[in-house]
Amino acid sequence: MISRPVAYACLALSMSLVGSYVALSKPLAATFPVLLLAWLRFGIGAVAMPHWLRKSPDETRMSGQTRGLLFLQSFLGNFLFTICMISGVSMTSATSAGVIMASIPACVAVMSWIFLREHIAPRTWVAVVCAVLGIALFSLSQSHHGAANASADTPDNEWLGYALLVAASICEAAYSVIGKKLTGSLSPRRITSLINLWGFLLATPFGIYYALRFDFAAVHSGIWLLLVLYALAACMWSVWLWMTGLKVVPAAQGGVFTVLLPVSAAAVGVLVLGEQFTPTQLIAFGMALASVVLATLPSRTAARVTVPGGSDARGQ
Repeated sequence: MISRPVAYACLALSMSLVGSYVALSKPLAATFPVLLLAWLRFGIGAVAMPHWLRKSPDETRMSGQTRGLLFLQSFLGNFLFTICMISGVSMTSATSAGVIMASIPACVAVMSWIFLREHIAPRTWVAVVCAVLGIALFSLSQSHHGAANASADTPDNEWLGYALLVAASICEAAYSVIGKKLTGSLSPRRITSLINLWGFLLATPFGIYYALRFDFAAVHSGIWLLLVLYALAACMWSVWLWMTGLKVVPAAQGGVFTVLLPVSAAAVGVLVLGEQFTPTQLIAFGMALASVVLATLPSRTAARVTVPGGSDARGQ
């Protein structure tokens, strides 16, 4: 079992990768139809990790509930999330996508409390609130900036894009909570490969339909390279890192790390895609990062207190 700091690092790196490919999916969505892009993503992931499908010697036989949870996690967290996220980004901006999806920590905390019966420490709730306040401030500055630059015929598409990004946030939160449940019976690699396989099967009918009508020869080499990196990050690296971290960290506390998704998405949007960034947004991101620090710093009661008999008491 990995240590808590290593688990935190895995969660942070996972969400940073997700935020990066959320931003970089914008040029991909401009090249490929969304469902074709999803199919290609899952297909590349399937080719990259067939060896992860093997069952480990200590793994027990999967129950019907586990199989159902794997399908649900893939359907919500892979299939629907990919469609909603890519479609939403194509109608808005990488920065806006990151801002809206930073609501994920609150969604994860509520879902883990309801479905996993996790006890959520007061400091974790404060961290979630801090993240949400940062998101609200960012959204307010983004809406003012967008209102000054939007054309008369774009608001309808923008609001549809925002709605799709909210749906993506809910899907991602469900993915995190279900993933925590699955880590109790399956290894991170096995979960990663199985949910990707389900995603590939779900996307195949749509992918074949669009592939037969798409001119692949018109896609230049830079887009193909970006597609491969996107697929490996989305299907393999970020999922494995997230599941590895969740084996140690409670789902609600791990959910706070999803605030790094908008931070990295906006950073890529500014540094790579040339989107604008304001001082108000910088303050908002400071609040978001503070929420991660608040959720992960040891509390005064977190130290072990040894008692007779070798047991210990811990605070969260």
